[in-house]
Amino acid sequence: MTGWDISPTGVKGVLEKTGTAAEGLGKAGTTLQTAVPAAAKAAGTLSMGGGGGESEGLGLVAVALSQFMEAHTVRLQKIGARASASLNGAANATNAYLTGDLEQAANAQREALKEPKVDLPGQGPPPGHPAAYQAGTG
Repeated sequence: MTGWDISPTGVKGVLEKTGTAAEGLGKAGTTLQTAVPAAAKAAGTLSMGGGGGESEGLGLVAVALSQFMEAHTVRLQKIGARASASLNGAANATNAYLTGDLEQAANAQREALKEPKVDLPGQGPPPGHPAAYQAGTG
């Protein structure tokens, strides 16, 4: 690692640009959380037998949108967590480099590369999964 040649000014510029992009990603995620349920509600329902009237049930589009959000919520949160860890790791590694602590810089880099852990309320291993038995929910 003695061959490192880091430009702190360059790193700062990249971190600022990436931070701005990450903020935009966060805002898009927040918008998605309100827009998808609104779109699902606006899509309405199908009325079997040709009867009219409003129904409180979910239509096909609403169900599909709900399934989309269920499938991608954890992925989207991991993207945000990974971006944050990467930004913090780059900043910490650069600071360690500037103070001459190459071992600390390498550790900061290694920590930034770890997979983020995202815990959602009410989420756990699916029934039948080995981890569900360990948790007593299998």
